[in-house]
Formats: sequence, C-alpha cells, structure tokens
Amino acid sequence: MTTSTETQLAVAQELVELCRKGENLAALETLYSPEIVSVEAEPMPGAESRESVGLEAVIAKNKWWFENHELHGGTVEGPFPHDDRFIVMMSYDVTPKAGPLAGQRMTFAEAGLYTIADGKIVREEFFYGGK
Repeated sequence: MTTSTETQLAVAQELVELCRKGENLAALETLYSPEIVSVEAEPMPGAESRESVGLEAVIAKNKWWFENHELHGGTVEGPFPHDDRFIVMMSYDVTPKAGPLAGQRMTFAEAGLYTIADGKIVREEFFYGGK
C-alpha cells in the first residue's frame, strides 16, 4: 500500500506542529509506525547501537533525552518534503543534566530525515551540527 502525497504532507506538517508545541511524545504515539526505526548519528549514552527499533524503544529514547536535558528553547523548521521523505530542521538550547557536559549550557542544530509508508513514519535519521 502506498501513501498519497497529500497524506504524506499532512503527516509531516502534523509532526512539525506537535514538535513546536513540545508534544513530541504525542507525535510518536499518533504518527509513528509500531515498526519505526530511529537512527542517531552516534549511539545515545549507554546504548550499544545508533539504531532504536520499534515504537517502545523510540519512546524510551525520547523520554530519556527529555529527562536528561533542561530545555531552554528551540526552533522547528519545515517540513521540507521529497517523495515519501521529508526533512525537519531543529535547533535546541539545552543544559545536559548528566554526563561529561552536565551543567554546561549549549546550543546545537539537528536535521531529521523522515520516511513515510502507509500513512505512518517508518524511519527517522538524525544529522547533527554544533554551534
């Protein structure tokens, strides 16, 4: 089954809107496939792999991130659609609560490349940049 361009754009726009509102977990629960594959640029602290497979693992990864960072602000730009994929540009102003950078406020940029199938996000890949 394929997803129409209209549906793909609606999913992309909804993801951006929910992220702008800080409702990232709601986005995961409503827009993501149960078989989602999430790929980071490098493994998360304590993780053996860059990949998280399955909705439960991706939700756990997101909860960990929000629990371990104080978020001072950020922006979400996009979506930038292309066929069954789209990019979202994000920037964050955060202070890590744990790890080697704990207590050091920093900003960073991130691009997310998302793939849609059957009306759900089935893959996300993240690319990072620093400031």
